Amino acid sequence: MTNDNGDHDNDNAPAPPAKRLGRDEVRPLPKRFYKSVSVAPRQDLFEVHLDGRAIRTPAKQPLAVASEPLARAIAAEWEAQGERIDPATMPLTKLVNTAIDAVAERWDEVAADIVAFASSDLLCYRAATPDGLARRQRETWDPILAWAKEELGADFRLRQGVMPIDQPDEALDAVRRALDGVDAIALAALHVMTTIGGSAVLALAHTRGHLTLDQVWHAATVDETWQRELWGHDAEAAAATAFKRAEFAAASRCVDLLHSPR
Repeated sequence: MTNDNGDHDNDNAPAPPAKRLGRDEVRPLPKRFYKSVSVAPRQDLFEVHLDGRAIRTPAKQPLAVASEPLARAIAAEWEAQGERIDPATMPLTKLVNTAIDAVAERWDEVAADIVAFASSDLLCYRAATPDGLARRQRETWDPILAWAKEELGADFRLRQGVMPIDQPDEALDAVRRALDGVDAIALAALHVMTTIGGSAVLALAHTRGHLTLDQVWHAATVDETWQRELWGHDAEAAAATAFKRAEFAAASRCVDLLHSPR
């Protein structure tokens, strides 16, 4: 669909995935309505075009980004669609839409939410038993917290169990300062990684190049991995973990593309 300016709206693409309406009725995914996908410069930004017309976000803003590699990756998601458009296969489009429509207008609120995660960061809550899990947490998480202290100036307190910890204001202020200068798209990606991983420290360590994607995911899933090794494979849990890792990886790729040379 196009609007009065001839731009493509995202009213029907990407749309919510197929969902059950009644007992046997399922809403189909929207049909692909375009033939060609391209990237075009617009001032200092890059737009994604469908059949030569610019895509707009659900809030009717231009889907335009400062990174040409990111624009081309978004275009590739649209190009890869078949007869129907499946938003589940378009994580970069979803993330950038969110950044443009929501995060750009609520930057301080989103940053504050990341800092709130840091106040109850996964890495600060340790198991007392079993010894194997406690040791694995120490070996995996302590070096990352040492990096946060040295690199960010954030010195976090630790506690066994799940009772809340009052983290020093200085540590939380350091996390907030680490977000200064981060644009809306990168902040949206950081927020995704923070919420999925349960740790602002892990998200920052990854986006600043201290941890690879495999390393950060290993650190974020120490407890889950221990449970799986103890109790065996659970298909439902494995599917949920795979979905979360894919979302985390998409956010990670988004940050990489933002900083990629043209």
